[in-house]
Amino acid sequence: MGDNRNFLIAILLSVLLFVGWQHFVVTPRMEAEKARQQAISEQQGQPAGTAATPAAGEGGRLPEVSTLAPSGATITPTVLGTDEALAQSPRVKITSEQIDGSIALRGARFDDLRLRQYRETVDKTSPEVVLLAPRGTAKPYFAEYGFVAAPGVAAKLPGATTPWTLESGSTLTPETPVTLKWDNGEGLVFHRTISVDQNFLFSISDRIENKSAAPVTLYPYGLISRTGKPEGKSFYLLHEGFIGEFLNNGEQTLKYDSAVKDGPKTVSDTGGWLGLTDKYWATTLIPQTGKPFVGRFSAEPGPGNDPARETFQADFRYEALTIAPGESATVDNRLFAGAKVSKLVSKYRDEGLYRFNLLIDWGYFWFLTQPVFKAIDLIAHQVGNFGIAILIITVLIKLAFFPLANRSYEAMSKMKKLQPEMERLKEVHKDDKMRQQQEIMELYRKEKVNPLAGCLPILIQIPVFFALYKVLFVTIEMRHAPFFGWIHDLSAPDPTTIFNLFGLIPWVPPAFLMIGAWPLLMGFTMFVQQRMNPAPADPIQQQIFLWMPVIFTFMLASFPAGLVIYWAWNNLLSVLQQGVIMKRQGLKIEIFSNLGLDKLFARRGAGGDRS
Repeated sequence: MGDNRNFLIAILLSVLLFVGWQHFVVTPRMEAEKARQQAISEQQGQPAGTAATPAAGEGGRLPEVSTLAPSGATITPTVLGTDEALAQSPRVKITSEQIDGSIALRGARFDDLRLRQYRETVDKTSPEVVLLAPRGTAKPYFAEYGFVAAPGVAAKLPGATTPWTLESGSTLTPETPVTLKWDNGEGLVFHRTISVDQNFLFSISDRIENKSAAPVTLYPYGLISRTGKPEGKSFYLLHEGFIGEFLNNGEQTLKYDSAVKDGPKTVSDTGGWLGLTDKYWATTLIPQTGKPFVGRFSAEPGPGNDPARETFQADFRYEALTIAPGESATVDNRLFAGAKVSKLVSKYRDEGLYRFNLLIDWGYFWFLTQPVFKAIDLIAHQVGNFGIAILIITVLIKLAFFPLANRSYEAMSKMKKLQPEMERLKEVHKDDKMRQQQEIMELYRKEKVNPLAGCLPILIQIPVFFALYKVLFVTIEMRHAPFFGWIHDLSAPDPTTIFNLFGLIPWVPPAFLMIGAWPLLMGFTMFVQQRMNPAPADPIQQQIFLWMPVIFTFMLASFPAGLVIYWAWNNLLSVLQQGVIMKRQGLKIEIFSNLGLDKLFARRGAGGDRS
């Protein structure tokens, strides 16, 4: 048992070391770097995030061939407001129950998209989440489709600055597609029909008419470009950056920072999708299945190596398409731009989008994470609250492992019952450690006690804990999901703290002192559960275990509130189960024994008698 406890202690200390390093070293470095970049931007006379270089598609970063950028690319000297940037081009409005925004007729770009069902904060009146933004704003983020001429061919083709006109339709809705048109004046006429489903999936169909006297060869392409990484911290548990699922090449990922350091990544395939993914949102290009294409992930550092102005581009290019005189050709593509809702991405997968459900980062333990999420989601839709669903799923997990946990708690109760005899053997053989261990092992054998059985509840809880952590961390369904009282977002930490008396004192403590009511409750239940277990033989280990609830209270205070609620509820159920078993074994439950409090109270009582 001692070796096993040492192993667990080593694991816990490793976790604490990692968290401490992250909090006291990594985070200050990130903040210092952010301040440094801000200072550089101010010295250059530009605010951070200024678009000082041409947007992708205008500065030579089209698929594969860097010399094929449209002429006339301009540099934006200042950051424009959203309304001012949108006014730079005539637009076609987009509206549905899920999204609103517009398509720029200049370049036929998808560069204005807001998600109507999602707000920036838990406040229902806060602004809608902005996914795509036009060139000229602080963080341009857009998708476009176009054509590249074959080497040596001087054909005029539509690109980032092409002035398309509205051929049919007026507003893009799920019921009303729109068609755009552009005539190059040299015999090529382009018709682009755009439609959108009830959610976030756009269909783009290009029909090219060749009315000239000669054949034309061109390469259709699609790209997604963004300036700057998503706001907020990056986490090792979550992939943010480039992602693609390919029929022949499997999953391909590349983090934002790696793309800047390691250069472009290229994949050739005949099906799948590729794009950029954030924690809750994604934008992906979906080429036509069966048509060979070359996909690419690339990045360019910002001016002065400013990370706020790094540009990231996911793009693909089909093989050459030749259109004979008097003929026409059609190119079909799809674009996903929206929220990574589990049921929705699974629905798209079932409708033929290859492994589209993996747009959500379920992690290496997806076989645990997905069932846990589906169970919580199913229960939440029945009871109307994800917090209640977490409590119910905890009870169900407890019931599933009830026999195993019962045997474990019985073993711990027997161990606690044997502690006086074990202490006697240690005292008798204090000068002969080998004899001491032999006598203790003989005692275990005689009483039929397995000293390792008490570790089973911990081992059972660890995978469920990580699966639930992943669910709370990556699923948009948990975002802004309320519980009761002050918990308005189960995916965010408990917003209260004991260090300002839960809001009674008008003072906002630093982050490491944000110890809310639920973390305190979790720490107390952990302490109670620990006191019901047999104490370690080693005095140093006893002190470590005594302080463990305090350490975990501080550590878990920054975790999602839903996870802390689960841990506290699980501890409470374990305490009740173990308490029943201890009563059956005839053991006295002494929560505050061995802390010196009983002796202190005894002395005070004795003093009162003398008086």
